[in-house]
Amino acid sequence: MPKIEVHEKLFNSLLNRQYSDEQLEEIFPVAKAELDDHDTQESLYKIELNDTNRPDLWSASGVARALNTYETKKIPHYDFFSTADETKDSRGRELIIDESVAKVRPYSIGFCATGVVVDDKILENLIQTQEKLCSNFGRKRKSIAMGVYRSDLITFPVHYKGVDPDKVSFIPLGMEENLTLREIIAKHPKGIEYGHIVADSPVFPLLTDDNGDVLSFPPVINSARIGAVEEGDEHLFFEFSGPGLEDLLLAASIVACDCADLGYTIEPVKCVIPKEEPVTVPYYFQQKATCEVSYLTKTLGEQLSEQQIVDSLARMGVEGRVSGGVIEIDPPRYRNDFLHAVDIVEDVMIGRSLASFEPELPRDSTVGRLTLGEEFSRQVKDICIGMGFQEMMYNYLGSKKEYIDNMHVSGDDYIQIANPMSENYEYVRPSIIPSLLESESVSAHAVYPHNIFEVGKVAYLDDRDNSGTVTKNHLGFLAASTDMGFNQLNSYISTLMYFLNKEFVMKELSDPRFIEGRCGIISTDGKDVGIFGEVHPAVLESWNIAMPTVACEIDLDSLL
Repeated sequence: MPKIEVHEKLFNSLLNRQYSDEQLEEIFPVAKAELDDHDTQESLYKIELNDTNRPDLWSASGVARALNTYETKKIPHYDFFSTADETKDSRGRELIIDESVAKVRPYSIGFCATGVVVDDKILENLIQTQEKLCSNFGRKRKSIAMGVYRSDLITFPVHYKGVDPDKVSFIPLGMEENLTLREIIAKHPKGIEYGHIVADSPVFPLLTDDNGDVLSFPPVINSARIGAVEEGDEHLFFEFSGPGLEDLLLAASIVACDCADLGYTIEPVKCVIPKEEPVTVPYYFQQKATCEVSYLTKTLGEQLSEQQIVDSLARMGVEGRVSGGVIEIDPPRYRNDFLHAVDIVEDVMIGRSLASFEPELPRDSTVGRLTLGEEFSRQVKDICIGMGFQEMMYNYLGSKKEYIDNMHVSGDDYIQIANPMSENYEYVRPSIIPSLLESESVSAHAVYPHNIFEVGKVAYLDDRDNSGTVTKNHLGFLAASTDMGFNQLNSYISTLMYFLNKEFVMKELSDPRFIEGRCGIISTDGKDVGIFGEVHPAVLESWNIAMPTVACEIDLDSLL
């Protein structure tokens, strides 16, 4: 969860009233926060935020805004936002996006702020906000990169374009040497850390003013002159780049509201986007959200009046109305987390205060018990252990190499994750056999025979299901030794099915994972419930396994 540090003086200046540490601990839950520590020597509040869906709270201004709104029921209003119906005057301030940058990082937006001189506390607060938004919400700058610049050194319009990384150079922040963009990602500390985001692109993004002076190389590093904001600066330009416009608009809205709360005057900037309508930032893009009153009543277990609902939402900074049994809200400018009716219920609940709900004992008496599936799984485990197999437990996510390449299969019906954190967790496990083979591949030092098994879940694509996928409970077991073969495998299967009291037959199988003619399908009650065989030498070679190996996998759900 995000953690922030805020200076006591700055934080208290943003609050409508002063709080003791005990009072802060009591009220912080309304901002989904906890007081982690109050460092009186450094005059710092250390605050832990408990919601990753509320990046507006990851700053001193954001937390103070939530507390002030809760205490006063006064919804903060910001008059500098453009909307679909009204565009604020940008007074010639423009950010023009060139089509060339679409190949690498298509969007850049921004706004200006002026009227408050930057001191050390404001500067530290801005740097922390930039770090939290870009690292947490912005996925380490992949989705959002934010730059802060001296706007009095900028000649508008600002230009955002794609350039040849070997031909364009400037002096990056923290250095005195003029470097090309390619050299920056190889030599500059920030280039080494974030250069991989654009390193494989034919062009690199560059932000310049109308005179050609460089502002930054997003998402890597600012320039040493325009991009070096210091104490004493008063005129600032905030810029946000990334692949998705809505995320950037939300980040810009959050920072603009934070700056306004600090006393800055926000000056909109018109952002000209190729093949799209221009957007004047800050821009209010959020859509209204609704929730049935009956759903709220059922979820909270208490009937609230229309006024109580509206007041509770107002304490959370949300404008709400109730009409015809439906709650309709306008999300605040700095929030975009109302994805479902339950999000409205949550705000009503927090705004009403958890302490206001009367404790109620459960009306139904229930007894916990194992499901039939779990009881059956435990029976299967006991049988496998009785046959001399050792139980294993594995992850349900893996790589293409593990599940497809090493198994010599197409993987057409495997579930691939669209946006994985790592290629090591790119696929949902479609079979237990690859997991067993991975264990065997690192166990050559252990005394043979090796007998291992797992009872666990697998998932794969299936158009017959409404979700398009199916999750099943499977048994997988593997045996490896110098004399391991089809006969031993057959005896294991026969023993297992005997103790499960299941009649079965074996049918022919052609599967690239197994040796042709030494594998088969297990069928019972007219249903195919499993596969088995001697693992193919090519598969064993892919896993670096030198010992003859057999494997079997059975759909336990089909046996119930």
